[in-house]
This record gives sequence, structure tokens and C-alpha cells, in this order.
Amino acid sequence: MKKVILLFCLAFAAIAQAQNTEKEVANNTEKAVKKLADTTEVEGWKSKGNVSLLFNQSSFSNWVAGGENNLSGTAGINYDFNYKKKDITWDNKVLASYGLIQSRNAPYEKKTDDRFEFNSILGKKAFGEWYYSFFLNFRTQFTRGYKYENDPVTKVEFRTPYTNFMSPAYLTTGPGLFWKKNENLKVNLAPATSKITFVDSGFTLPDEAYFGVEQGKSMRYEFGFYASGYYKLNIMTNISAENTLNLYTNYLEDPKNVDIDYSLNIVMRINKYMSTNLSFQAIYDDNAFRGLQTREVFGLGVNFGF
Repeated sequence: MKKVILLFCLAFAAIAQAQNTEKEVANNTEKAVKKLADTTEVEGWKSKGNVSLLFNQSSFSNWVAGGENNLSGTAGINYDFNYKKKDITWDNKVLASYGLIQSRNAPYEKKTDDRFEFNSILGKKAFGEWYYSFFLNFRTQFTRGYKYENDPVTKVEFRTPYTNFMSPAYLTTGPGLFWKKNENLKVNLAPATSKITFVDSGFTLPDEAYFGVEQGKSMRYEFGFYASGYYKLNIMTNISAENTLNLYTNYLEDPKNVDIDYSLNIVMRINKYMSTNLSFQAIYDDNAFRGLQTREVFGLGVNFGF
């Protein structure tokens, strides 16, 4: 009987040891696969993008509190195409959006959004997660923009052209150092950056700079320090937040004055094609406007990934 019990105990111990060994091997294998997946990136081109359509409509009938019928819509695109091979990385992003609102009693339809931006960073491995880099940022708008005022006598609204395609347009470029933790966390520092502002000289006024460009000229050159950061996080399973921050200071004029451009894009997905989108942007650039500029677009979106 004692021999049977002893044999049983030895068999049980052997089985337990085998199970522990099997679990340990499985755990180690799982960790190794995960580590390999985290450290191994597919070389070559990778691209992804999203097209969104936002709609907003308001209608009133005999509404004593007041209100004006209006219809608005905004189309946007967010497209990334990145390249990686050995110690070379090249990240590119296109952001574009355009929106209009039409009110029943307004004489003009007005823009709610108008943006085109292209970002590109080319990097060569330096050390760790740092790369020697060269970046380019280009920004402008698609169509003419206006200032709206009311005639003091007739009270009728009129508009005056103020901006247009390539007026203003900004080209910022220069060498630097690029830190890339992953596709969702990146920082670029460029201490020798050139910034060129393009305008239509027809918009310039006597004794007044137009987006920093003097009368009769169509271009302004600046040289300074540029820093940019990108961070995307998943707040919940179906909610993501994309943050972009750009900072620039001009060595040649008022170096303590820092231009700031911050963007936040929150997507709350309902299903594969439907989502609620919030876009917010804040800009401080005293060459364009002596104060803080803000833009906010919120609505129900139809999204198409590609």
C-alpha cells in the first residue's frame, strides 16, 4: 500500500512539474512573440487614411425663443503614408478639411472650416530612439476668405475679401533631431529652421503688415527654432484623441515671442462607418492676429477608412 501511495505521489509530482514546465514554456513563448512583434517593423511603405463627412442642420417654425434655419457640412481627410527601411524613416501626413454653412436669411454662405496642411519628416538613425532629421511643413487654405460687416445705414451685411489660396501660405523647413517612440508618439526639434510666409501683394495695406509681410511684397523670411510633437492615445475602446503641437520662435525678430499651433481631434466611434467627431485648434501668431485664434468643429460623422 505504501508503495502504491509513493508511486502515486511521484506520478502526481511529475505531472505537476510537467504542467508547470509547459506553462513556463508557453509564457516565455508568448513573451518572446510579443517582444518580437514590438521590435520588428515591416519595412517599406505603410499607408492609412480616413475620410470624414460631418453634418449639422437646424430648423425652426414659430419658435418664440428665436432661431434661424441653417444647414452646414464639413468634409475632411487625414492620411498618413510612412516609409521605413533599416536605419531610415520617413513619415508623411496630409490634413485637409473644408466646410460651409448656409443660413436662411443670410445673403452669403460662409466657411466653417478651410485647411490644407502637409507634414513630412525624413530621419536617419542616430542613437537609441533618436534620428537625424529634416522636416517640412506646408499650410494654406483652399478658397477666398472674407471679413463680414454690417452697413451702418442699411444694416445690410457686406463682405470684404481678406485671404485666398496661397495667401497666406506658410513653408517651414529645416534640419534637426527626431525622437520616435512609436507611430503614436513623436517629437521633432529643429534649431535652424527657415520659415517663409507667402501672400498676395494685392491684399497689403499702406503702413500695415499683412500676416507680417510688408506692403508691396509677397514674401517674408524668418529664421528660428521649431519644435513639434504628436501624441495619439485611446481613451477608451472606441474613443481616440490625436494631439499635435507646433512651436516656433524667430531669432531675427522678437525671439521671446513664440508662435503656437495646437490641434486636438477626438473620434468617438459608433460603428465602422459612423462616429461623433470633435476638432479643436488654437493658434497664437501675432503676425496674423494679435490674440488667440480658435476653431472648433463638432458633429456626427460618416467615416471611410482606406
